[in-house]
Amino acid sequence: MSTEWKLTLQAQSTNQENTNSLAAALITDCDINYLGDSFSIQIVEAKAKDLRAMWNTRVRGLIAVDSLISMIDSIDSSENSSTSSK
Repeated sequence: MSTEWKLTLQAQSTNQENTNSLAAALITDCDINYLGDSFSIQIVEAKAKDLRAMWNTRVRGLIAVDSLISMIDSIDSSENSSTSSK
C-alpha cells in the first residue's frame, strides 16, 4: 500500500502585486495555481518527513519575501509622506 502525503497552501498578500511577488518566489520550486486575488501550491510527498521538509523550505522562502515586501512598502510609504508634506 502506497500512501501519499499532500499539503495545499493558499496565499494572498496585501495587494495583487505583492501576491504575485510571493508566487514568483516559489515559481522554480512548484506549480503555482492562480485563484483570482490569491494563489495556491500543492506539495505531495511519499513520506511525511519529506513533506514537512518541503513545507518548511517553501514557507521560509515566503517569509523572507514577505519581510522584504514589508520593508520596501514601509520605505515607499515614508518617502511618499515626506514628499507630500513639502
